[in-house]
Amino acid sequence: MFKKEMSKEDLTQLAVTYLKEQGACEVGVVTKETLAGGPPSTDLEYVLQDAESAISFAIPLDEQKIYKFLAKEDHAAHQDDNVHTGFFVTGLAVGLASYLDQIGYPSHGVDSNVVYRKDTPGGARAFMPDISHRYLAVRSGVGWLGFSGNVMTPSHGASVLLGSVVTTAELMPTDPLPEEKKYCDECRLCYAACTSHLMDKEEQSTVTMGGIDFSYQKRRSYHRCDLVCGGFTGLSKKGRWSTWSPGRFPIPEDDHEFRGALIEAVQAWLTRPSIDDGGFRHPQAPGMRRLNFTCGNCQLICHPDKNERNRRFKLLSSGGVVIQHPDGSIEAVKPDKAREHLEALDDEQRSMYERII
Repeated sequence: MFKKEMSKEDLTQLAVTYLKEQGACEVGVVTKETLAGGPPSTDLEYVLQDAESAISFAIPLDEQKIYKFLAKEDHAAHQDDNVHTGFFVTGLAVGLASYLDQIGYPSHGVDSNVVYRKDTPGGARAFMPDISHRYLAVRSGVGWLGFSGNVMTPSHGASVLLGSVVTTAELMPTDPLPEEKKYCDECRLCYAACTSHLMDKEEQSTVTMGGIDFSYQKRRSYHRCDLVCGGFTGLSKKGRWSTWSPGRFPIPEDDHEFRGALIEAVQAWLTRPSIDDGGFRHPQAPGMRRLNFTCGNCQLICHPDKNERNRRFKLLSSGGVVIQHPDGSIEAVKPDKAREHLEALDDEQRSMYERII
């Protein structure tokens, strides 16, 4: 097989340049050695036999579209940007993998999202990724793990999508970012922006890779994220604002109550009109229906500038609550107007959005 002989340094620089030329804001490199001792989702050979290294990269989301999404002024623009940036990240990973393969280094471009291992005890429903973009990103210096567990980049905060390319090439690893430069001051706006409160306020999770520890707040039941980020419900605890979901089913305090809450909200969601301003297909979506981006607030709030974080949270929390019209369109209105809208519906229609007592 043809192989273009290059030094580790030159080959690494070539891969980094390839990604930056296509818009990556951050790029890093991990090796089997720097990932040693990590969780199963850092096993590079799971996706590529004889893998030696991986290139991690981040592509920023459109900030102007984020503002309008958080303010609940424009749902479709950010949703479209998020979906298509995800496809771009996957395509870019495949492109670099193919390029490396063509010059003699078999490689694999990892999908940006929604690919899960089928050989876990829970199968694909356990939502364990083939490769963890997050762990590769923090170990290679693409970003830090924030309070929420999202990867925070120095340039764009957490408002990025991550990609990875696994390769048989032996590359030069890059170091994690210095902990003392990490901008997360535990402002907890990510927690305040999460109506499901996925993050545990006190307990942390720690992952060790290559002898280095990386910590973030422990995730509570993932049914919390299923319930809210799935678009099935999204009203804040005091009812003053919501995600882009028109659902207002209860969000339990106790993790053990979430399975029942999820079943109730999903059954109602299946009877609602489709939101027809975009969306995406998820292999675990109930009824094989298209899903919509209605949340992601913990990611979109997080920014290196604290004033910007506060601004984004204010946009979110003052943007009203979302209702749905019979044609499927959604609109943000003031909380009292939303209540009037719901009370004008008959019981069958109301039951699509809230529990009727």
